[in-house]
Amino acid sequence: MITAAQIELVKHTVPVLQQHGETLTRHFYARMFEHNPEVKRYFNPAHQHSGTQQRALAGAILAYAQHLDDPAALNDAIEVIAQKHASLTIQPEHYPIVGENLLASIKEVLGNAATDELIDAWAAAYEELAKVFIAREQVIYDQQRKHQGWTGFKPFTIVGCQPESENVTSWYLAPVDGKPLPRHQPGQYVSLRLHDAEGNTAMRNYSLSNAPGEAAYRISVKREDGIDGNPDGDVSHRIHGTLGMGSQIELTPPCGNFRLELPTAEAQLLVFIAGGVGVTPLISMAHAALEASASRPIIFIQCARHAGVRPFAAELDALACEYANFTLHVRLDEPGHETQNNADVKRGKITAGEMEAWIGKRNATYYFCGPLPMMRQIDQLLEASGIPAHERRYECFGPLQPLAA
Repeated sequence: MITAAQIELVKHTVPVLQQHGETLTRHFYARMFEHNPEVKRYFNPAHQHSGTQQRALAGAILAYAQHLDDPAALNDAIEVIAQKHASLTIQPEHYPIVGENLLASIKEVLGNAATDELIDAWAAAYEELAKVFIAREQVIYDQQRKHQGWTGFKPFTIVGCQPESENVTSWYLAPVDGKPLPRHQPGQYVSLRLHDAEGNTAMRNYSLSNAPGEAAYRISVKREDGIDGNPDGDVSHRIHGTLGMGSQIELTPPCGNFRLELPTAEAQLLVFIAGGVGVTPLISMAHAALEASASRPIIFIQCARHAGVRPFAAELDALACEYANFTLHVRLDEPGHETQNNADVKRGKITAGEMEAWIGKRNATYYFCGPLPMMRQIDQLLEASGIPAHERRYECFGPLQPLAA
């Protein structure tokens, strides 16, 4: 149990974390991967290379230190991380590894400033946080067994393959055991595990892009380009290059707290704003919303670099044709083949004037997903329009990052 004095000691490290938090987390990851290479498979090397993982952890440690005496303020962030941990099958025995390397990193980075009392305080703080995560993740695993019928990784077979754009392809996945798939919650993701010929294991999260209740899961994977000479799309290239009909992969049950919540009021508008491959959870939500109601107004706004890399163009166009309550707007950065029969297609970013023209004075809930700069622009636009935070819902692909400074 952490004491009041230890809480104050940890809170006194906030200025140091604000200034040197990312230095600490870079040291932590390098140390942990050297001393405990068995945990490296749980981390995406692209996020390590870009620094997003280190920045996300630095922000999380800072937030925990700031709110140590008010942990309820961190419930939303804890839930996001716990869901991600469950998707990767993190277990209680992993927490001592992280704690040992974190405390050692604090000592090594802070030097003489890391007194025994400070290290003891951080050890107590980490133990409290680990208990919270272990308890929440156990609940998630229990729910998976009850509602999905399995936990951990389960073998699936590829039963279908469909190009969605020049750089996105969908794979349809059915369980090898032939058991029916319970409905997932629209917006959730699964973790995919691949093994290579050398025995290396890679795990990645992919949103489910199919309508809930279908016989097979659908994941839609963008073929990533390299960054600074490093293969940012190592796994995506393997998926695109080697997986075909009949191939087997392993999946965990659906996870994630970016889920569609239908408003009680039937007239309340749903607005989905997708950027690039961020369309994947949103198209699942759109299918579910249309299944639930043929009258609720739905606006779907899709942004892409150009028409050739706009995923699900035909599928979204068909929804706009079939459902009178579904309106589709498309915004492209570059000119290209832009002829769509059932969509308003223009070039340029979404503007406040357009949003006002589309939404008017109607109450609306907004779901958006895409590249971080795009989501920040959308969030700022909505905030400036007076949309409250609880009606602005988004998901980051990869480590959790704040949209506001």
